[in-house]
Amino acid sequence: MPGIAVFGAGSIGCYLGGRLAAAGSRVVLIGRPYQAAVLAEQGLTLSDYEGYRSRLDPDRLMFSTDPGAAAAADLVLITVKSGATDSAARALEFFLKKNAVVISFQNGMHNLALLQQRLREQTVLAGMVPFNVMQPAPGHFHQGSEGDLYVERSPLLTPFLPDFEAAGLPLTLVDDIVPVQWAKLLLNLNNSINALSGLPLKTELSRQPYRRVLAAAQREALALLRQRGQRLARLTPVPTPWIPSLLELPDAVFRLLASRMLAIDPMARSSMQDDLDAGRKTEIDWLQGEILRLARDQQAAAPVNARLLELVHAAEQGGRRDWSGEDLLTEVLRTR
Repeated sequence: MPGIAVFGAGSIGCYLGGRLAAAGSRVVLIGRPYQAAVLAEQGLTLSDYEGYRSRLDPDRLMFSTDPGAAAAADLVLITVKSGATDSAARALEFFLKKNAVVISFQNGMHNLALLQQRLREQTVLAGMVPFNVMQPAPGHFHQGSEGDLYVERSPLLTPFLPDFEAAGLPLTLVDDIVPVQWAKLLLNLNNSINALSGLPLKTELSRQPYRRVLAAAQREALALLRQRGQRLARLTPVPTPWIPSLLELPDAVFRLLASRMLAIDPMARSSMQDDLDAGRKTEIDWLQGEILRLARDQQAAAPVNARLLELVHAAEQGGRRDWSGEDLLTEVLRTR
């Protein structure tokens, strides 16, 4: 049986690795001492918004704080925050098998290149996790929204496809992952809005003023991507360029037409909101920051995304995190 290592066993890492382990795959989770202590005491509980639930007792878990634990792995999933990508690659480069396959299941657009610069003897592929994972309690990881995993196509993935199928996390293989990554990033522009609202995702997205902020951020990004000639994948029932118009509809009409977009666990929140709660640095520089880099490359401006980035950085320093939709909309639109 191929060995699988998950490097960066936080919410996404523990959920993916836990689902694989619960289905019988040989998995080692590699993460921080805090998580090791929690799982050693609590075990690992997994659940999703459709009713899936599983528990792995501590004696069924392989968890290590040592990057060397990945040395025997045939497949390595990288699930660290984007800001830790280079340090993750440095930690792994002397341990991994030369023929190991590495998948970056991370936000942002530049992690693949960073990993490939260091892990030159391995095959490094880009992937995408479309769903939200929250932590209702220590050791419990809950998938709060829908979606299948995407990975760029490679014949080297063939031995691992049955593992993901058995875990209920089938891999959707695509020849060009970049349109998928950009489409996901457009959806993830809501992470900052959700973090600044302090509300559950479903509540926030049910309110038109917050959606209008997201629509404005997406329109800026879409204009830049059109100018660049970048194709976008379709990850929702609605074509990606149409989403801002859908978001701006009145609440009652939006609920009727976008029921799948609101198929979210009522308590699910963005990972950015969780990061602010925990006092951790967020991934805002790899979400709104990617749009600002795109704007700079084209000598253009993206004022809505720039202001959202500034507000999240302020929140990291203890600034406001209870913005009403109306106040946030007024704040970002006055910068245009």
